[in-house]
Order: sequence, then C-alpha cells, then structure tokens
Amino acid sequence: MKQYDYLIVGAGLYGAVFAREAFEKGKKVLVVDKRPNIAGNVYTEKIEGIHVHKYGAHIFHTNNKEVWDYVNKFAEFNRFTNSPVANYKGELYSMPFNMYTFNKMWGVVTPQEAAAKIEEQKKEISGEPQNLEEQAISLVGRDIYEKLVKGYTEKQWGRDCKELPSFIIKRLPVRLTFDNNYFNALYQGIPIGGYTKMVSNMLDGIEVRLGVDYLKEKEELDSLADQVVYTGPIDAYFDFQLGTLEYRSVRFENELLDIPNFQGNAAVNYTDRETPWTRIIEHKWFEFGKDENGNDLPKTVISREYSSEWKLGDEPYYPVNDEKNGKLYEEYQSLAEKEDGIIFGGRLGEYKYYDMDAVIASALEKARACLD
Repeated sequence: MKQYDYLIVGAGLYGAVFAREAFEKGKKVLVVDKRPNIAGNVYTEKIEGIHVHKYGAHIFHTNNKEVWDYVNKFAEFNRFTNSPVANYKGELYSMPFNMYTFNKMWGVVTPQEAAAKIEEQKKEISGEPQNLEEQAISLVGRDIYEKLVKGYTEKQWGRDCKELPSFIIKRLPVRLTFDNNYFNALYQGIPIGGYTKMVSNMLDGIEVRLGVDYLKEKEELDSLADQVVYTGPIDAYFDFQLGTLEYRSVRFENELLDIPNFQGNAAVNYTDRETPWTRIIEHKWFEFGKDENGNDLPKTVISREYSSEWKLGDEPYYPVNDEKNGKLYEEYQSLAEKEDGIIFGGRLGEYKYYDMDAVIASALEKARACLD
C-alpha cells in the first residue's frame, strides 16, 4: 500500500487546485516544491505592509464564471482594474490603445478622426501580415507601433519584431472609446491579503513539503504515491534527452523607497529600446496604497523588470511558442503519453502560455476527469 493517492510536484496554482480537489474527494495528498515557499510564480511577500509580487505582476482576470466563483472560495478579491501607462522617452500614453492614446499621439478628438488616422497608416501593409511588425502596423498604424510596441516587444523577446511571429500580438486591444481597462474580462481583481494567502487557503489541511527537489529524489518520492501530478518543465522530467525547450526569463530589481508614491500607478511600461527595463511595477497600487485596515502606506516598493534569454538554472517564465519549440514539445508529449501513473500539467508541464484563470480551469478539468 502506498502512503498517498497523489504526489503533487509544484505548489503553484495548478498543483494547489488539483491538490484541493483530490483532498475534497477524500484522497491522501502530498505536495512538494523545491522553492522555500508555496504559490509558485504568484507568490506574494509582505514588505512594509505591501504585498509584493515576487515573480512579476499577477492581475487576476477571467470571463469564466466557474473559475471566478472557485477562486472566491479561497480569497476575497478587490476591484483593481489594470490600466497601465506607457512611457516613451518621457511622453506618457494610456494603455491599452484608446481615445486618450490617440488624442495624445495625433491630437484627434473624435473616434472618426482616430479611425481615419489608423486606416491611413495601415495601408502600408497589404496582404496577410507575415511577422509581428506587419501585424502591429495592420492593427494600429506606424506611429503607435514605433513608439509604443516596437521597443517594448523587442526587449521582451530579445528579437527584432520582423523575426517574431504575428500571432504574439493578435490580442492587442484597440478601442475607439475612453476606456483604460486593459482586459476584456467580466471579472478582475487582486486577492485581498495577497496570492500567497489564497494558495495557503487552497492547501489548508494538505501535507506540503518545501525545499524538496523532486527530480533529485524522484525514485523515493514516486514510491510514496499511486499517481504523480507533475507541474515542472516537461523536458527536465525526461532529463533533456531530446533537447532543451526555450523560455524567456525575467529578472527583477526591487527597491524599498522611503516615499509614499513613486509613479502613481501599478504598472508603467517603458516602450523605448534604450531604457534597459521593460516596466516598473509599484506594488502598493494593486491594493490602492492601503494596508488591510485601510490606512495609507508611508513607503513604497518598486520592481524594475528586465527580460532575458533563459538558460538552465534560470527561472522559466514564458514558453517560446515558435515552430521549432512546438515540434520539440510534441516529441516530449509523445514520451509523456507512454509514462504510467503521471499527469503533466500547468505552464511548464504543458509548455503553454497560460493565464492564471486558464491554469485553474485546466487543473479543475483534469482533476474532475481523474477523480469522478
């Protein structure tokens, strides 16, 4: 008899949701994670009363009511709306692209004037866009592409926009209204008390062991449970025998400042190529600059984000979903299908660029299929 029904590798969102569902069905569950903390990349750490998003800004947004109702069982969400600002060499623009952006860029006042300006600039692209540059110009025209898309995107991906696939930017929001809400989502917010608290509630009553490297202790850990749910990198599981999948990584420089307000907004994107960071996050504005008791916070924490090419040992963030990596992932997926007693899930296990709500939906679907 094994000690556990499920061994779950990774205490991020996918692992925590699967663990909760299995636990609720009366299964014996063990969760392991090699980090010293739970919550994976949504981990928040409290500094001077501010919930700092240690692995980059995470803003929950979804149109999936089932997922929204699910996360609200483990946290109360505030009404934060993502309205980033773009800084191009000291010029400030509203994001997503909307009437405020077009007014600042061209001096236009009506939606008709803005639409005419975009249409006029789109004409330089004829036929199906062949790369990200052409796709962006076909959506918003040359001026906005040059100032607000090109530099930021090239820093983020470490490649020229002409070398990037067009699909990366297909979901670029463009609005002929004065609407600064970045996401087209019915439900949006930040968990009050931080994501770590939410994930802790998901894992309540479940055995969790931190600082455990599953791949180094695989044989011993596998012997404890009937089934394994693995949320780490799929290529690492197979010891990179077919080659290494590529990711983009992100490096953060955090600063605690003895002032109440650094930039007046949670996120400011730096869209010129010369500024080395992609954006600055000021974490206190995710919770409106207040502590849990509604008091103004006297200090602030900022994080400068630098996008970088991933190498082994770095934290993987974004899968590079191009043709080469897609083919390699399919080969690893074929190996995974031959493995008994293991489920591969989450952003790294499935090599997918998942938003948080999609990770949760995927974990719920998989858990129900296994547990019902």
